[in-house]
Amino acid sequence: MFRPMRRFKQQVSEEECIKILQEELRGVLAVHGENDYPYCFPINFYYDEAIGKIYFHGAREGHKVDAIKKNNHVCFTVMNQGFKKENDWAYSVISVIIFGRVEDVIEPEEKNRSLQALAEKYYPSKEAATKEVLKDGNRANVIALVIDHMTGKLVHEA
Repeated sequence: MFRPMRRFKQQVSEEECIKILQEELRGVLAVHGENDYPYCFPINFYYDEAIGKIYFHGAREGHKVDAIKKNNHVCFTVMNQGFKKENDWAYSVISVIIFGRVEDVIEPEEKNRSLQALAEKYYPSKEAATKEVLKDGNRANVIALVIDHMTGKLVHEA
């Protein structure tokens, strides 16, 4: 169903992909937008390795929500910060590309758990994260990305 990576010698392991999903703070989520245009936007996320899902939160209405209701197949991309090899001007980066389907998180326990984990990734302390989730968590829309296909690639920008 999914194409093999054309430049397979640059492919990185699933373990390296997971490491990037755990360490990086933002990715770009692409949905099928309006008028046959893709709609891509940067977004915070949390990867739950135990169940293999990526969680996002946001508003309950808007372009993203409307697009997902129409077609829940998405592409999500994350890149690491990159590095320079000695005596090289260009960066090398690892990108992770994920194809999957997003679904609303409705079950209260999963919603609370994923919101707490997402908040803990970005807030300065667990206490601050918990305070925010208790204050505004019931208003948040939480979606989960079920991964159908994931690849990682080492790219040298030169």
